[in-house]
Amino acid sequence: MTSEERLNTEEKIVSMLKMVYDPEIPVDIYSLGLIYKIDLDDEGNLVIDMTMTAPNCPMADFIVDDARYKLESIDGVKSVTINVVFEPEWNKDMMTEEAKLELGLL
Repeated sequence: MTSEERLNTEEKIVSMLKMVYDPEIPVDIYSLGLIYKIDLDDEGNLVIDMTMTAPNCPMADFIVDDARYKLESIDGVKSVTINVVFEPEWNKDMMTEEAKLELGLL
């Protein structure tokens, strides 16, 4: 994968993550700050580290499955591994300014 192809694919990855929502929150998981790491190797294997807003999130499986389904549809991505982690613990400061505005936190 050339550096241009990698950049293009990484932009598509972020775009897809911005289409994944927690059904209980009207903001995408990327803007919420739930994505901790995006690692794409030269063969197209993608590893995502992400968290949830709470360890006992009832929608965790739905969110992870939705993200995986969308990410697997990207040309150039051969495999997707999503690791749900809880370190560091998520907090509202990890959200984008736009997400905070959307949720009335500013």
